[in-house]
Amino acid sequence: MSSSAPQDTGHRLWSVDEHLADVLSAVRPLEPIELQLLDAQGCVLVEDVTVPVALPPFDNSSMDGYAVRTADVQGASEEFPAVLTVVGDVAAGSGELPTVGPGEAARIMTGAPLPPGAEAVVPVEWTDGGTGGGAAAGMTPASAAPEHAGGEVRVHRAAEARAHVRARGSDVQAGDLALAAGTILGPPQIALLAAIGRGTVRVRPRPRVVVMSTGSELVQPGEALTAGTIYDSNSFALAAAARDAGAIAYRVGAVADDADTLRATIEDQLIRADLLVTTGGVSVGAYDVVKEALSCVGHSDAIDGDGEDVDGGRMDFRKLAMQPGKPQGFGTIGPDHTPLLALPGNPVSSYVSFELFVRPAIRALMGLPESEVRRPSVRAVLSADKALGSPAGRRQFLRGTYDAENGTVSPVGGSGSHLIAALAHADSLMVVPEDVTSVEPGTELEVILLG
Repeated sequence: MSSSAPQDTGHRLWSVDEHLADVLSAVRPLEPIELQLLDAQGCVLVEDVTVPVALPPFDNSSMDGYAVRTADVQGASEEFPAVLTVVGDVAAGSGELPTVGPGEAARIMTGAPLPPGAEAVVPVEWTDGGTGGGAAAGMTPASAAPEHAGGEVRVHRAAEARAHVRARGSDVQAGDLALAAGTILGPPQIALLAAIGRGTVRVRPRPRVVVMSTGSELVQPGEALTAGTIYDSNSFALAAAARDAGAIAYRVGAVADDADTLRATIEDQLIRADLLVTTGGVSVGAYDVVKEALSCVGHSDAIDGDGEDVDGGRMDFRKLAMQPGKPQGFGTIGPDHTPLLALPGNPVSSYVSFELFVRPAIRALMGLPESEVRRPSVRAVLSADKALGSPAGRRQFLRGTYDAENGTVSPVGGSGSHLIAALAHADSLMVVPEDVTSVEPGTELEVILLG
């Protein structure tokens, strides 16, 4: 892996929209692959899928009961039941089917093909079940009483033609479009593909996202804290957020504030990454090692005719006109020019940055349409006890709870970028524009929905 020296573009403030556009311009949808159905869950279909055979492929029963001719049960009642001769059983998966002639019926199970001659199905509850008694509550199992596949059955109610019959092709017809390219494959879509006989499908794979947090002060949950240490929450939060966005997430435990260690870790992780995300080490401190590490990651001696490092990428570190999340880094690294987003280390800053920049990058890698790349947003009225302040020239993102029924949004916690508890109770982000420094209760705001 190699990279050209990072460009510190912090001499000017980038807007949120400029930074996002820069990120998305460097992200291309992953190449399609053929996957088994369950492996394709959560992936985006890249081809139209048409139905090869009608579904259902044959007329079948929607009830457990008796396949009959309508003329034979016309006018049937409990007082004057229609008495029919049972000519056999028709179970789901049956091959050879008995023919139902005048005065005859066949026991039929849900999903079983309608036998020749039959025009309708009467539920077993409309009959005596072949027992000679009153209304049946169910069928006697064939293994326990095979004789009930013969004998007589009394039918207590009439049935119209096609009653309780699922018609061939009533779900989809052969040649119909089953799923269009661009469809995200969830459980119902997987079920449909299986039902029409598809064992594999061509999709864009779920992106592999490697998340790593940096900081010598970080301790893994479950271990004991010592003086000056805190638990690493960022890598867990961002790995979970990556999965929520549709990615396969790999979490790397906290990397110490050492450039060589971080550089080696990034080198090791490139092989399994379609996208790298780091958190921490992007500001102006003496121990902000992400900048230091990426200034000399694996310089290559291979130079092309234009004097460029053929394996090189580019990393930019910049300041954004937003709060929280002002310091950001973005670039591509390694021979495959793998995108890397370097997020700030404060928990709320890193999470807000993920939602605004990393999630869209993941969704773009999946090949989703532009309308599916960003979180949905709505307009809502601020419900608060007092006005909310916002720094001039910064787009502020405040945690909130959205009430869809009343069309209002309420702040949760303060504006501090370390307030994890407040973030855990928020379901939205309230957006305060750059040119607004105070938002009075009752003001309408843009609200980004996180759930």
